[in-house]
Order: sequence, then structure tokens, then C-alpha cells
Amino acid sequence: MIEKLQHLGAVPVTCTDSKGTIYDAKGIDLVLLKDLKLRQRVSLEGYIAEHPDAEYIPVSQYPIGGHAVWNIPCYSAFPCATQNELTLIDAHNLIENGCQSVSEGANMPSTTEAVHAMLKSDISLAPAKAANAGGVATSAFEMSQNASMTRWTFDEVDRKLEETMIQICENVDSTAKEYSTEGNYVDGANIAGFKRVAEAMMAEAI
Repeated sequence: MIEKLQHLGAVPVTCTDSKGTIYDAKGIDLVLLKDLKLRQRVSLEGYIAEHPDAEYIPVSQYPIGGHAVWNIPCYSAFPCATQNELTLIDAHNLIENGCQSVSEGANMPSTTEAVHAMLKSDISLAPAKAANAGGVATSAFEMSQNASMTRWTFDEVDRKLEETMIQICENVDSTAKEYSTEGNYVDGANIAGFKRVAEAMMAEAI
């Protein structure tokens, strides 16, 4: 996620693992991060050795009922690790710190209470069933390649994925407007998903 965000021009400033959170206001050093987690396979605490101006927050110092990563001021948040990682307390912290958008990159990463709180605020929430659809889309691309006995380049797959995600975004947005819930992408995604399944069932005379 951090690598893709940087590729798109964003400046990710936080990262977590099972033991703690790092906060680097200048932006996460992706090369060092990969070395720590993929080569050395150690805690994020090692990040501070090369970036002493960054902050490391161990799990023991997390707010009760919340997580340190969501307590850091940001423009956008990307919960993409585990289910229910973004709690009601976390949602309130994001809102109070001026977060403008939350894009779910995991399977149900926000609790129901957190979702309701964000929907009542000015945060633009991209729900997992839409924002996290890239994995399913990529699997479909793989099946297409296997069926046609071809092999696409990374750039081809990335371009097709971008086109797919744009279509999903536009569909969710237009559906929300059509059903008078403009800006509510949770409703837009739920309704659009239901309609697609219902139309497929009717086409099969079910």
C-alpha cells in the first residue's frame, strides 16, 4: 500500500506492524522499510536507528480501545491490515484531526460503529467492497491470461486494474446519486452490488 501511494504521489507518514507504529512526518523511507520487514524481518522499532527524528509508538502505548496510527493527523487514511482495526475511538480521532477521506483496503477493516461515525462526519468513506476490489479483479486478470495462454506485463495489469477501479468508483458514485444518497459511498456500493447480483439472477430466470 505504501509503495502504491508513493507511486501515485502521496506522502505516507505512518506504518504499523504487530508490535507498534512508526510516524515519520517527512514520509516513510520505503527502502528501509522493505529491508526491515522483508530482509531482516524485525520490528519497526529499527526504523528509528536511521531516522532518529521519526517516532516509534509501541503497542503498549496505544490509546485504550484504539490504535496509534489513527491518532496521527492526516489527509487520508488507509486501513488495510485486519478486520476491525479501525474502531469508534479511532474514527473520532480521525475526524477531530481533520481527516478528509478513508479508503478501506482490507476485508471489513472498520467496525460498524466507526463506519456510522464517519458517515455522519465530513469524511469521504470508500468501503472495502469497492475500494478493496482490486484483489478480485487481479485474480480475474490471471484467469483471463491462463484462458488465452498469454502473459501481460506489469504495466498492462496495472493499467487494466486502474481502468477497473475507475469504473467501480464511477458506478458507486452514480448509484448513490440515483438513490438519493449522494456522497454516501457505502450505500452506493451496497446498492450497486445488490443490483448486479439481482440482474444476473433475473437473467438466469432465478
